[in-house]
Amino acid sequence: MATANNITPYLATHPGEIIKDELDANSITQADFSKLSGIKRSQLNEIIKGKRNINAELAILLEKILGVDAEYWMEAQKNYELDLARIKAKESKRLEAIEKFNFIKDKIAYKFLKKEKVISGDPIEDIEKIQNIYEIEHFEELATLGVQPAYTRFRKSPKLKIDPINIIGWTKLVQYQASKIHVGEFNYEKSDDLIRHLRLIINENNNTLEKVQNCLKEFGIKLIYQPKGEKTPVDGVSFWSEGNPAIGMSLRHKRIDNFAFTLFHELGHVFKHLLNNNEAQFIDLDPKQESKEYKNSIEEKEANKFAEENLITQKEWEQYLELYESNPFLDENIISFAEKINIHPYILRGRICHKLESYKHKTSISKKIN
Repeated sequence: MATANNITPYLATHPGEIIKDELDANSITQADFSKLSGIKRSQLNEIIKGKRNINAELAILLEKILGVDAEYWMEAQKNYELDLARIKAKESKRLEAIEKFNFIKDKIAYKFLKKEKVISGDPIEDIEKIQNIYEIEHFEELATLGVQPAYTRFRKSPKLKIDPINIIGWTKLVQYQASKIHVGEFNYEKSDDLIRHLRLIINENNNTLEKVQNCLKEFGIKLIYQPKGEKTPVDGVSFWSEGNPAIGMSLRHKRIDNFAFTLFHELGHVFKHLLNNNEAQFIDLDPKQESKEYKNSIEEKEANKFAEENLITQKEWEQYLELYESNPFLDENIISFAEKINIHPYILRGRICHKLESYKHKTSISKKIN
């Protein structure tokens, strides 16, 4: 912790500068002082320019001539030398930090973290922050992140729209933020109550993001909203954090249907998979950017089914198609049926567009997250 006694100044002030100020204040020329003190003018000039140090003998002369205690001058000399040492140490630390930063810069999501103001650009400040975010002790560990099970598929991805380093950086930042959040005890047996509360909040769609976050908090689940970086088509992530399940969402689409499905999809991972494996994490990308292997995995299928069934059940979906088979995209039909099953109408419309693979129909139903 920095105190008034160990703060490193930008420049060290040599006591010679103070002597010059005192001479000027007392209208004493350097020639006069030289005669009074018996010190050669060349030596005095070197002291004033900081090229020669003050010793005890000179301190006593300064006390007699300028009326400033000898202890003051000795203290000024000592502080100057300490400041020089601190500046040298800081410069050495900065050079070391710059060297480290040059080593890691292309291995971390630097632009993303800088844009989010998580790091400042000062390597001395940022080194420790990066270690905390990436949960590493040595920077050599960054090279092994890509081979960890949760991130392997990104390293293998041939898609130009995916930046594995940014995806890992986004995920690590969400996990770091989650570690700082404290929520109550998680009870998986209350899942039905949680789903009911969330459906009401989303259907009402008023201050939705905050209310959903608070609702999950009450049920012992952490929720972090974190914008994505470049080439990071990520929708959500779920993982275990300090004894509680946690969910991260990018909100990249800013649509109520996408928000609801992603939220419930991650909750599917929480209730179906994380309960039995608190070391696992599930990072979900835009389906168009996702590998077939991951999309067809048992975990993804189960999370999708959980989301679908807890938003619009298969029975409700079949009822809708039966009632409005002739014109399923008509706003009036969508609004009427959504009201009947207590779901936001744009969520129903999103299901229709997805299942019928048609997105060209116009609508007056708002998709905005309020």
